[in-house]
Amino acid sequence: MEVDKLSLAHKYHEETCVICNQLKPKGIHLYTSFICMDCEKDLINTETNDPKYKYFLKQLKKITTPEIFS
Repeated sequence: MEVDKLSLAHKYHEETCVICNQLKPKGIHLYTSFICMDCEKDLINTETNDPKYKYFLKQLKKITTPEIFS
C-alpha cells in the first residue's frame, strides 16, 4: 500500500523550469537546474539567428556549476 502512495506522489511531482519559470512534471536536470521538455524541444529546434535563441541563452546563464568541496 505504501508503494502505491509513493508512486502516486512521484507521478504528480513538478519542478520549476529555469527557462519558462513554470511548474512542469517532465524534463531534464542540468547541474542544479531543471529544463522542461517543452523548452528543451524549443531550444533544440530554434535557429541561432532567431530572437528566441538569445532569450534561451539568457535564461541558461542562470545555471551554475555546483561547487565540489573536498
